[in-house]
Amino acid sequence: MSTMSFAYAGLIGGMSPVFAQQAIPLCQPPNAGEYLLLVVSPTADNQKQLRSALPPELKTINCKYLNETVTRIGGFNKIDDANRWARYVSNIVGLSAIITTRPTTPDVQPQQQAPIQQPQQTVYNPQALGEGYAVLVDYYNRPELVNSVQQVVGGNVGFVSYGQRPYLLAVYTTNQTEAYNTLQKLNNGGFVASIVDSRKVILLRSTVRL
Repeated sequence: MSTMSFAYAGLIGGMSPVFAQQAIPLCQPPNAGEYLLLVVSPTADNQKQLRSALPPELKTINCKYLNETVTRIGGFNKIDDANRWARYVSNIVGLSAIITTRPTTPDVQPQQQAPIQQPQQTVYNPQALGEGYAVLVDYYNRPELVNSVQQVVGGNVGFVSYGQRPYLLAVYTTNQTEAYNTLQKLNNGGFVASIVDSRKVILLRSTVRL
């Protein structure tokens, strides 16, 4: 009788958290050259709200990524497209997103990029970044976030413009692995971060000091 009562109560309650977690599959990795958007959506309400805000042509699936329940949105061929949808999800739904991909040529080593010149740390001298990856943080006009971002990345944070909007520059690198590792750290820390083509980023200050 107790077993039947437990089962009945479980049906009424929907599903116990333990069984719900077990039912969620692991996220499938992206195809080579594909950009995935993984939206952190731990609750059923998060998932329902997200689906209602997305067009039906965007296919979504709930899965587990690094012990997080996320909504997987795939099919992006350009990082700008994935980044644009990540900003949309953040602004409209209020959920943070992770962008991940798999290199099309993983055996090719990226060329070394010249470091940003240090004498320009405190001089307003706009310049376009070179080829590579820029990890940007939306700071929502809260400059006090600079110190928190510095702690996560373990170094200085820059100030840039991208798409005519200001962002904190967490990392500028030609190393794809470094960029995505930094992106993951920032997302785990609760920041709204994204990876973009650094050639479209204008560096305003290489180091931000409060």
